[in-house]
Amino acid sequence: MPTSTLLVVEDEPSLSRLVRDYLERAGYQVITTATAGDALRHIGAQPPTLIVLDLGLPDRDGFDVIRDVRRTANTPIIVLTARGDEADRIVGLELGADDYVVKPFSPKELVARVRAVLRRSEQQATPAEMIEAPGLSIDLPRMRVIRDGQIIDVTPSEFQILVTLAREPGRVFTRAHLLDAIHGVMIESYERAIDAHIKNLRRKLEPEPANPRYVLTVHGVGYRFSDAS
Repeated sequence: MPTSTLLVVEDEPSLSRLVRDYLERAGYQVITTATAGDALRHIGAQPPTLIVLDLGLPDRDGFDVIRDVRRTANTPIIVLTARGDEADRIVGLELGADDYVVKPFSPKELVARVRAVLRRSEQQATPAEMIEAPGLSIDLPRMRVIRDGQIIDVTPSEFQILVTLAREPGRVFTRAHLLDAIHGVMIESYERAIDAHIKNLRRKLEPEPANPRYVLTVHGVGYRFSDAS
């Protein structure tokens, strides 16, 4: 398997070196840049496998970089920033970031998150017809959900939400992301309608809806599918 090339966009030299060293020890090829302009030139010339992106860049805001990348590519992006406010997290995820790491951070945890995002990206590139989780099977061609051997009746919207979450266990999806997933299935005008779909899905799917096993809440942001094995 070819080595993944990671682009680290960070203007603090000592932190850039720290991130590069840990990622290289983990077996990745790493390119570092300190500005948004250099990052976008690298991405245009030779798209990396994944981008680790600081938001506080000297020439442009990191959110602008995410916007530019997402216009042409689905390259995984992990935001690495001192901005820990809930609003910034939501904006980053809404723009298309795959994960959001707040400084100060553990370099080992960052490596683990890089591995997880790359693994999810590979799974997404080769979508399976069946999605499996402990005690749960999702049959995509038949739009069928089976839990512990029993078929669970779900609506088309509930099915699309479940598939979106289950394709990428551990990834946090905002309500707007999930709203996009059911676009064309039914018309929605209010993101909080997603909460109603989740509530109904848990009632049907979860052995204990009040203590969900599969569809988990990320308070202040949205939902994720459990990545517990």
